[in-house]
Amino acid sequence: MADAAVEWGQASADLVELDFVDAVGAGQRLRLSSCAGVRFEDTRPVRRFRWSRGLGHFPGWWWTATTGLHVGYESWLERDHLRALDFDREVVGVASQPFWLRWEGSRGRQRRHAPDYFARLADGTGVVIDVRADDRIEDTDLEAFAVTAEACALLGWEFRRVGEIDAVWNANVRWLARYRHPRCTGRAEVAARLREVFAEPAPLLAGAEAVGDRIMVLPALFHLMWHQELVADLARQRLELTTMVRGSGAMGGRE
Repeated sequence: MADAAVEWGQASADLVELDFVDAVGAGQRLRLSSCAGVRFEDTRPVRRFRWSRGLGHFPGWWWTATTGLHVGYESWLERDHLRALDFDREVVGVASQPFWLRWEGSRGRQRRHAPDYFARLADGTGVVIDVRADDRIEDTDLEAFAVTAEACALLGWEFRRVGEIDAVWNANVRWLARYRHPRCTGRAEVAARLREVFAEPAPLLAGAEAVGDRIMVLPALFHLMWHQELVADLARQRLELTTMVRGSGAMGGRE
């Protein structure tokens, strides 16, 4: 199967097609070679998200602070990765189930695969993402991922196959996500004061209380941490009152 993917990659991008639904809801089918300029971050899902008892997975919609739009997911693992994309300052757009990738598989059988996400980075790079836990990957998945990776390479995109996220980092980002909405911004003077207080590293609660009442200040503090204007080591341990927080400065939010 891997050999089939390599053999396909050495042929022509015109042998592969992408089906997608554009931003106005119109179905499209293009050869892969014609897709480099398509804004897949604006496309609609190519398949429906189904909710019914006994499915064994947990689909839903995530409101993204990045775009202000709802993006679908089909499992909690997909939701976690979607939240991580929303938290990533390099990501400027994201869509779920962005297209069907169609190709001729082994033994001449026609195959298709819908990646979980397409993300657009600030530098214009496209990123195609498949979410699958390591212990749930089957042989047919390996072929689909290999072909998808080859297709991405031909278009100058990045391909990521991702699995479980670090539990501590994921829990911290989940907490900060509660404060991603602009309603948590707070008053401008509170945000300005927080930036001043945390210009040098300071404990989370002590710094917040130096600004004002914790009930008023903490939502604004967590909002700034979601936007990574203020940062902490999110991978070391769960956020707590004594966690050291500081301005992002030259370091990114994911320390």
